[in-house]
Amino acid sequence: MNIEQIHPELRKSFGRLPRLPLHNRLFVALFGVLMRLVPAPQAGPGVTIENRILKSAGARIYRPEGALSGAGLLWIHGGGLIGGRPAQDDSICGALARDLKLVVVSVKYRLAPAHRYPAAIDDCFEVWQWLQRSARDLGVDPARLAVAGQSAGGGLAACLAQRVFDGGGVQPAAQALLCPMLDDRTATRHELDAIEHPLWNGRSNRAAWTWYLGQPAGLPSVPSYASAARRGDLAGLPPTWISVGNLDLFHDEDSRYAERLQEAGVSCQLHVSPQAPHAFEVVAPDARPSRELFMALYRFLGATLGL
Repeated sequence: MNIEQIHPELRKSFGRLPRLPLHNRLFVALFGVLMRLVPAPQAGPGVTIENRILKSAGARIYRPEGALSGAGLLWIHGGGLIGGRPAQDDSICGALARDLKLVVVSVKYRLAPAHRYPAAIDDCFEVWQWLQRSARDLGVDPARLAVAGQSAGGGLAACLAQRVFDGGGVQPAAQALLCPMLDDRTATRHELDAIEHPLWNGRSNRAAWTWYLGQPAGLPSVPSYASAARRGDLAGLPPTWISVGNLDLFHDEDSRYAERLQEAGVSCQLHVSPQAPHAFEVVAPDARPSRELFMALYRFLGATLGL
């Protein structure tokens, strides 16, 4: 991708990004070890952080100082289903907790290739169930909980909303999906490889989906709650907000999922950022497109959670 296609306020940050062979299994293993040694962006003042170990998953809890709004957010980090950790989003989760007076719980889930489906979605569901049981102790109304995530975490959040809906009981009040990884069939579009999307490209996407599913991406069927866009009936899902850059590998699948939600009668807002590649809000959080994205996210959460 030509750097001139990218928004002027994002070019410098993306120009510094190395091209990583995330389709190489050995590199992914070594990179994961390295990233655990890199300090994460700080949550900032006014927020406390606590870690809990559950049966298979973990929960990283962000609490704002002072009075709580009574609402909460379950957050799922990105990393292509093959990398990442909750601490990488300390800055985002800390800001959400501090600015909106939310209790934010970030999921520590198992990663492919070592842990294939359904490990990650099972872990997300375990934390959701724990959060429902613990909501009152955390100062949260169980009916005012949203699910959210970024990239692979956005895809897992969408799958989690589907699984919770099918199981009945208390439903998420909303789902917020930031550049979500929703559809393994995008990995079969080999013509996208030539574009060399920054940060996350077609080859990385194909390898990650294959490792996660334990089968080649794009086969006629996948298990339930493995690839959110494969679900036939989207009716009944919670109000949804989806963001994606128009230069993102996931642009088409995210836009189509938003259309399908609207067709199914689900309230859905689609926020498309022009000249923006994948996860630009993390790569360049202070750039104008990133600030606009987070303002839109805050408005959505404020409206759906009664803030």
